[in-house]
Amino acid sequence: MDARQLEYFLAIVEHDGFGRAARTLHIAQPSLSQAIAGLERELGVRLFHRIGRGVVLSDAGAELIDPARQVLRDLRTARSTMESLKGLRRGRVELVTMPTPGIEPLGALTRAFTHRHPGMTVSAGAAFTADEVVEKVRQGACELGLVGAPGPLRAPGLDVLPLEDQAFVLVGRPGPEFPDGDPVPRAALAGSRMIVSPAGSLMRQVVDDIRADGADLHIVAEVAHRTSILPLVMQGVGLAVLPSAWVSLARRAGARAVRIDPPAHLDVALLSRSAPLTPAARAFLATARAYTPADHLSEPVSG
Repeated sequence: MDARQLEYFLAIVEHDGFGRAARTLHIAQPSLSQAIAGLERELGVRLFHRIGRGVVLSDAGAELIDPARQVLRDLRTARSTMESLKGLRRGRVELVTMPTPGIEPLGALTRAFTHRHPGMTVSAGAAFTADEVVEKVRQGACELGLVGAPGPLRAPGLDVLPLEDQAFVLVGRPGPEFPDGDPVPRAALAGSRMIVSPAGSLMRQVVDDIRADGADLHIVAEVAHRTSILPLVMQGVGLAVLPSAWVSLARRAGARAVRIDPPAHLDVALLSRSAPLTPAARAFLATARAYTPADHLSEPVSG
């Protein structure tokens, strides 16, 4: 068994088949098939069941995913450690982030980190729930994870670094439909047209809580892509409830953004593996420890 075989195995899992994996790896599909066949012979088990032109992961294959990721992660850590003896001149930080922390504090952290280590690259993958971030970090798919939760997050087996508390705010195009007040009382939202994210998200939960408090809100749009919400707001479709990380973008676009009373908050934290980290990840973590929480609502609009 070698690292190349494990990399090929994980590529097939992640790309759901030999064909896509071969294209991603830039190798011929027969070469990929031969490498996996050799790995199966060495292990004495089938990793995939061939069904027609497709494949299905076997029970043995499912058990191999986490150890394979850990082996490759540890090899990258070893290589990076050797590189660090020459100084942290180049390398790659692999993290995953939920949408809102992917605006801030990811922007500020990346700016500070790459300024301090100009030869480094930050690779940020996407996740949409806290559980998804936890699993990706725990399984070794990435070393770090930015997560937002309605309260302090606990993730057994992972280190949790709290970064900031973001208030949820009401965002809308200026005009008579925007309720008076700053903060806006929840009751003042009665009759408002709202743009929301799907059920299960924290932003949607805040809107649902406002409705449960007695405000009769009309949901005019439900969108999964968070990046679609602000353009819809600026088209005059309705108002939206967003974490304060969006305030700077909203105000630059010409929107109003004010607090809600009583407030709701998003706790943002950085997760990391308890196992040894690459020097690049350790350096990013050091940058995060020095991060000063931002007051996004008081930041001036740059123009």
